[in-house]
Amino acid sequence: MRGISPWVLVMMLALDLYVFQAFKALLNNASAGVRITVYVIYWIISLAGVLTWGLRSYVNLQEWPTAVRSVVTFVILGLVIAKLIITIFLLTDDIRRGIVWVIAHFRQAGTSAPVATTGQGISRSKFLTSLGLLLGGGLFGTLVYGFSNRYDYQLRRLRLSFPNLPSAFKGLRIVQVSDIHSGSFTNKKAVQRGVDMILAQKADLILFTGDLVNDRAVEMQDYMNVFNRLEAPMGIYSTLGNHDYGDYYDWPDRDANGYSALREQNLEDVKAIHGKLGWRLLMNEHVVLERQGQQIGLLGIENWSALGHFPKYGKMKEAYAGTEHLPFKILMSHDPTHWDAEVRPQYGDVDLTLAGHTHGFQFGVEIPGLRWSPAQYVYKEWAGLYEEGSQKIYVNRGFGFLGYPGRVGILPEITVIELV
Repeated sequence: MRGISPWVLVMMLALDLYVFQAFKALLNNASAGVRITVYVIYWIISLAGVLTWGLRSYVNLQEWPTAVRSVVTFVILGLVIAKLIITIFLLTDDIRRGIVWVIAHFRQAGTSAPVATTGQGISRSKFLTSLGLLLGGGLFGTLVYGFSNRYDYQLRRLRLSFPNLPSAFKGLRIVQVSDIHSGSFTNKKAVQRGVDMILAQKADLILFTGDLVNDRAVEMQDYMNVFNRLEAPMGIYSTLGNHDYGDYYDWPDRDANGYSALREQNLEDVKAIHGKLGWRLLMNEHVVLERQGQQIGLLGIENWSALGHFPKYGKMKEAYAGTEHLPFKILMSHDPTHWDAEVRPQYGDVDLTLAGHTHGFQFGVEIPGLRWSPAQYVYKEWAGLYEEGSQKIYVNRGFGFLGYPGRVGILPEITVIELV
């Protein structure tokens, strides 16, 4: 278990104290009853967040019921983000007022005239204070609204044209699903509706591009009879994502070198689940798909990321070997950074790469003429279709959710691809 992080607790408390000054200034003319009520509510919520974070080694949030853990995590992170936004405005105004005070002080020092005083300190600008609280509170409210979107599955259809696609595969319908994150689910009926939507597409081929669980194989226990209903004439193929390895869970037997026998067994259990579902898990390997006597290659690798804090388990060389003669190739690779870092530079004949991982950060705007998400500052390819020369990558926005139990603007996705 991880220990308490005292510096993080100090920073959280300092943030709470700083933002509290804004509430005090804004409620300066309010009645005593209103002020006390707001102050008590503010500090109950703030201190509860600080204590939950500080005592997480003892309360072990990972073992809490999924719904409770999701709400607690959201409240803590959501409020911290909202307070950081408020702090930007407060700090801006404090700096402005400090500069004004310094200038006024030197001007007064240069004259012999007596300086009139009011007996009051520098007052905080109510405009910036109100604006900061409005934006911070608005963000928090938007995130609360996003709770209702977490199972609002969207069908995204696209037709992809490739001149080298064998004629027998023209019209091939592929459904891509990614980032199920079963450990986050709290509504089985809603998930069943999503699976029904997949089945309704009558795909020739279903491809799952990783992150079946958040951490542990046991998270799939209640959803086996949901996802085992998936079927496709040409099969269901899958790969692993970074969360499937259990790297982010505090395994109780982890030694000083990071080894955990429980983690290793959990990984084997996760792999076995794919087989029990009837999915063919591709572990740095490929299969040859045949149709009317013609062939294409389907490659699948373990998680491989160009970002240093994510693992590089994938072995593209092993998956690619033996596919050189195939006229068309599809690659399943969970992390889209793999495309620019290795696929395009070294494997120019991989025609279509399917990825996931980013979730579009589960927050953003996608409307005609405007497409934005914080994800774009981390990932060059973060959602949708991208093309470079003759190669294409599609980044699925994810079927499930992680951390924040909702979605704002970037909705859960089922991708339907038709090759033409």
